[in-house]
Amino acid sequence: MDATSLSAELIDLHERPRLVPPFNARYPGLTADSGYAAARKLHAHRLALGWQPAGRKIGFTNRTIWPRYGVFEPIWGTVYDRTLIFAENNKATVPLGNLSQPRIEPEICFRMRARPPVTKDPRELLHCIEWIAHSVEIVQCHHPEWKLQLADGTTDNGLHGRLIVGSPTEVRAIANLAEKLPKLKVKLFKQETLVDEGVGSNVLDSPLLALGHFLELLEKQKDALAPGDIISTGTLTDAHPVVAGETWRTAFSGIELPGLEIRFE
Repeated sequence: MDATSLSAELIDLHERPRLVPPFNARYPGLTADSGYAAARKLHAHRLALGWQPAGRKIGFTNRTIWPRYGVFEPIWGTVYDRTLIFAENNKATVPLGNLSQPRIEPEICFRMRARPPVTKDPRELLHCIEWIAHSVEIVQCHHPEWKLQLADGTTDNGLHGRLIVGSPTEVRAIANLAEKLPKLKVKLFKQETLVDEGVGSNVLDSPLLALGHFLELLEKQKDALAPGDIISTGTLTDAHPVVAGETWRTAFSGIELPGLEIRFE
C-alpha cells in the first residue's frame, strides 16, 4: 500500500472537501491499523498548523447500526479546538459548508479528571471523570452514499466533523449515574418532527462501557487519554443527514441532562 499517497490525499481531502471512491478500493492492503497510521499523518499536519487536540470521539459503538454500514467494531478519531463547539444555554449554530455528507448523532460525552485505568468497571471510570454532558456529533464521509469499510473510517479520523457539547454536570451530582446511563432515553427531532429514538444501552451496553472498550483499544495502540480530554461515546440513535437551514433538537428522559437545539447554516 502507498502510505505516503494515502496520507497526502487525506490531508488534501480535509482542506478541499469532496467525494472520492473509497480508500479501500484504491489502496490495496489498507487495514484498520494502516488507516489509523494515515490519520496520525493528518493529525501531525494539523498540529503543525496550530490545531489543538481537545479529546476523542468513539464511533460505531451502536451495534444497531453495524449491519447498515458494514462496520462491525468501534473506531475513534481526534476532536480539535477547531471542531469543538460548546453550546450556549444548550443552543448552537453549526456551519456545514466544509463538511461532506454531514449526519447528526446524539451522544453522551465525558471530560476526564484524571488519566483512567484500563478497566470496564463503571465506578472506577466515574472516579476519573470530571463531568458528563449531552453531545451531538456531526459526522461526515468523503465516499459517495456513505459506502465504506472499517479501514475507510479509521483513515478518515473516525469520520469526525464537529462535536457540539451541552451544559456539563458533575458526575457526583447525578445519583446512581452508572445505573442510569444504560437506561437513559433520547428523542431526536427535526424541527418538531420526531425522527428517531435511542437508549443508553445501544452503545456497547452503556456509555461507560463504551469508554472502557475504547481504553482497551488505546492501550493496544500504545496511546492513552489525558486529564481534560473530552470523550464522546457514540451515537444513541442512527445517524441522520442534515442540511443548512434545518433546526434539530434532542430531549432526554431517565437522566438529569438537558437536550440540545442546533441550527445548521
